Amino acid sequence: MEYGKLQLYIDGQWLDGGKDGEDVINPATGKALGRLPHATTADLDRALEAAKKGFAVWRKVSPYERSKIMRKAADLLRERRDAIATEMSMDQGKVLAESKIEIGLAPDHIDWYAEEGRRTYGRVIPGRAEGVMQFAAREPVGPVAAFTPWNFPMNQAVRKVAASLAAGCSIILKGPEETPSACVALVRAFHDAGLPAGVLNLVFGVPAKVSEHLIPSPIIRKISFTGSVPVGKHLAAMAGKYMKRATMELGGHSPVVIFDDVDPAKVASIIGPFKYRNAGQVCISPTRFFVHEAVHDKFVANFTEYTKGLKVGEGLDPASKMGPMANPRRIDAMETFVADAAQKGAKVQTGGKRIGNQGYFFEPTILTDVPDEARAMNEEPFGPLALVQRFSTFDDVVSRANRLPFGLAAYAFTRSAKTAAAIGEAIETGMITINHLGLALPEVPFGGVKDSGYGHEGGIEGLDAYLTTKFITQVGA
Repeated sequence: MEYGKLQLYIDGQWLDGGKDGEDVINPATGKALGRLPHATTADLDRALEAAKKGFAVWRKVSPYERSKIMRKAADLLRERRDAIATEMSMDQGKVLAESKIEIGLAPDHIDWYAEEGRRTYGRVIPGRAEGVMQFAAREPVGPVAAFTPWNFPMNQAVRKVAASLAAGCSIILKGPEETPSACVALVRAFHDAGLPAGVLNLVFGVPAKVSEHLIPSPIIRKISFTGSVPVGKHLAAMAGKYMKRATMELGGHSPVVIFDDVDPAKVASIIGPFKYRNAGQVCISPTRFFVHEAVHDKFVANFTEYTKGLKVGEGLDPASKMGPMANPRRIDAMETFVADAAQKGAKVQTGGKRIGNQGYFFEPTILTDVPDEARAMNEEPFGPLALVQRFSTFDDVVSRANRLPFGLAAYAFTRSAKTAAAIGEAIETGMITINHLGLALPEVPFGGVKDSGYGHEGGIEGLDAYLTTKFITQVGA
């Protein structure tokens, strides 16, 4: 299959941008797939004016009518799933089965917000005096600037776009330059569904230049960012300077707590595929494995057996279970993390090395007895590294799980209802899933605490992020 043409989308038109741009690289081969245009300053200004105009139109469209267009876009994505997923595996690297799941879930997000947007209820507040009416009305916040990452190019974009549109906002989407095809496909579905011009705009470019141009603009009323902690803090500070509302979904370093009353083989079979999906390049990837000493050795043996059996290869190869890493930077990071941990006393149970010299492949890796001072135990690895430590008491594991400034997601496995309730309360995290993997559904809130950000995507909280409350009180004439 050929890789599709990449363009900007501004004010209802597909554009080729300026003379600047960059090649999009296939991480399985290291070869260029196509050329991505960058938006010029004039393009960004045009997108801002389009979003201003689009908001004036879209906010007046009833939620009922908005939902019809959104549902049509969702249906178009379903029809085009296989083609979009193939292009995503080409530029992002994940195996095709994972790409199809990601594309397949996108319409569900759109449908859920299309329906929830019809229920943006306000409320009537009883007055203190006769004849006084008091209302709390919900209104769209205004034009949005959204910034999305390369690891889940459809999933992260659709959450922001669907919530914005359901609330009645217009949006400028700054998609990921390394993996742009999914955002182009998402926007094309809304274009073909009949979304009015200016309501949704898509730009690419040097990230810092785009954000520094869009965020200060008085047209933009809200920003939404998914990405690293350092960049998120920078953008949050900029948003604060200009009094812009912000949702920040930042990095994590997820703990996995495995208690002594579980079947370690069963736990390994549940958590193994989740650890290595998208080559571990997942903000909620289970990374720090705290395993009770009574089941530690059995869990490590089963987990290692599973990991050794993974076939690593090109995403479009049906036999592949894990694809390449997204870029050479991630390979360098993995090699640095493994070498540092080993030097500090960690044991490499399996993996730990780059695979071949074509593309950006790295072995799925398990490190045991990893000391707290190892870099990988303190910095988000964002790769196929599982870091294992033993623990003996509940208080000990809670202290270690909460040691870092991250707080996005956590995992726990236990057969005890009492322990499940206790660990769910004790872990400092925005989300925790116990005995199964239940995160990131359209109808549930997704977000972190501490350095992992603030605000939510998904659920009614995700829609609320794009709405403001206006208080109206009146008496009869």
